[in-house]
Amino acid sequence: MCLDIDDTLIDFTAAGRHSLATLIGRADVWPLWERITDEHVARVVAGELAYADMHTARTRAFLAELGIVVDFVQASEFELRRKELLRRSWRLFDDVLPCLEWLTAAGVTLAAVTNASGAHQRDKLGRLGLARFFDHVAIAGEMGVAKPDPVMFHKVCAAVGCDPAHAVHIGDKLTTDALGARDAGLVGVWLDRHGLDTDVPAGVHVLDTLSELPELLVSEFARVGVPTQR
Repeated sequence: MCLDIDDTLIDFTAAGRHSLATLIGRADVWPLWERITDEHVARVVAGELAYADMHTARTRAFLAELGIVVDFVQASEFELRRKELLRRSWRLFDDVLPCLEWLTAAGVTLAAVTNASGAHQRDKLGRLGLARFFDHVAIAGEMGVAKPDPVMFHKVCAAVGCDPAHAVHIGDKLTTDALGARDAGLVGVWLDRHGLDTDVPAGVHVLDTLSELPELLVSEFARVGVPTQR
């Protein structure tokens, strides 16, 4: 079982909005940040941009859209301040711990799969008490490849000794997570926490909350046993 981290387990959007609003002094810049982030991740997946350079390049592009021109050093300093503000704002969604405890009790092998940077995500998992649940943590910044590239999903499956056809991946992004997993041969599940009115392609399951995941695994896939204690 593979799980995305940001906005799947951790309310990253709320923390991200707060950090940018604090730094920029505006509350309306989050959609711009998301768009520029998606564009830069796509460049990484396409091999046009090294992952190690992505964060600073994204920050410079974001600030440029706001009419703020910065050099590499200034962009790096902005990133450091932003990440410190993020650390202070991290929160788990209420459905996360019950779901992970159920999966662990059921004996399901768990992998966290994220497109973020290594030190940042490992710190996040540790601070919020999530690291203990995962048998493997796959981080794009450490692997040099990112979702939705099939290579990312295949490397995760290989690391835990699982055939992709027997693996499930759930995440909050329809394209990056659910469709990426489906196209890599896994079962793709989209966690649509906001109830978006979106046409969902064939082969993708949709859940509103992680509390629905155990039932989906048992009733639809029959790949895990029901734990003795719930």
